[in-house]
Parts: sequence; C-alpha cells; structure tokens
Amino acid sequence: MTALLEAPIRPRGTRPRRRRLAAVLASLLVLLAIYTGWTNARPYQLSSSIELEATPDEVWRVLSDLRAYDEWNPFIVSASGALRKDATLRLVLRDRTGDTTFTPTVLAADAGRELRWLGRIGPGLVFDGEHRFRIDKVGGHRVRLTQSESFSGVAVPFVRSTLESNTLPQFRAMNRALADRLAEVRAS
Repeated sequence: MTALLEAPIRPRGTRPRRRRLAAVLASLLVLLAIYTGWTNARPYQLSSSIELEATPDEVWRVLSDLRAYDEWNPFIVSASGALRKDATLRLVLRDRTGDTTFTPTVLAADAGRELRWLGRIGPGLVFDGEHRFRIDKVGGHRVRLTQSESFSGVAVPFVRSTLESNTLPQFRAMNRALADRLAEVRAS
C-alpha cells in the first residue's frame, strides 16, 4: 500500500498525448522522406542547343578557356579552376536577379565532347544542379552544342518558374555568345 502512495501522480491523459505527438511526428518524417525521394527522383530539366560552324575541338577550346569567360560570356561572367574530374570550380553566374557564386565539382571533362559539373545549395538533396555542355558533330564542319541542367532537391518545385524565366534565357545567351566568340577567334 505504501508503494501505491509513493508512486508519482501523472496528470490524466499524458501518455495518450505523447503517443499522438510521437505518431504525428513520425508521420511528418515519413511524408518528408517521401517528398525528398520524389523531388530527387524526378529532376527538372532545362536545355538549350545551338548549331555552330566549327569542329568539336574549336568549341572545346573556347568552352574550356575559363579565364576568358569574362571577355565574352554573359551568363558565367567569371570562372576559375581545373577542368578535371573531382576538381572544384569557382563560377560567378549572372541573370536578371544579379550575380551568384557557385563552387561546383567537375564530374566530366572530356575534350571535344562533354563538360559536366554538380553544384549544390545546402548539404545535398535541397537544391542540386548538374550542368552539362555536350558537343555533338552533326556533319562536315558543324556541331551542335547543347547546354542543359538537371535540377533536383526539395526546393526545386518552389523555384521552377524562376529557373525557366531567369536561367534558361541565360543558357541561350551564352550559346549565342559562344558562337560569336568562335567567329571572333576564327577571324583573328
């Protein structure tokens, strides 16, 4: 009987409330995990292509000359680093909202074919962008340069329209500027 008298008195309904709170939190975590998986399994793509009077090597020379970007590139206005797998680049991107500095990691740098890097905002799974330049020979002295980016992460659905209206026009502007740069290099 004294054991019953010494036991702490709990307010009524404390355990059921804790269980409900734990169930709600667990449900929220499951929903967050599902949402994170969904946003990363279904990336949002932007792409812009241009056909150029050039060889793959000529396009690569302009594309890989990072130090000269500030002379011709309206999108990536400053670039530095080494174009080799796992190297870190320092890029300053410009769109109508201003300049943004990124430090992506090079995934591929295959001369005359492909340049690809991965940039992240946050720890990963928040907002990741895999940027790619692909050079395809289309015949004779012509190539198609395709600039694309695959965006994934939990923040992407909230900024899709901004990517479409701010970033895609910059892809197109860079492609046109690269064509002009090729003509300029060829003329000199």
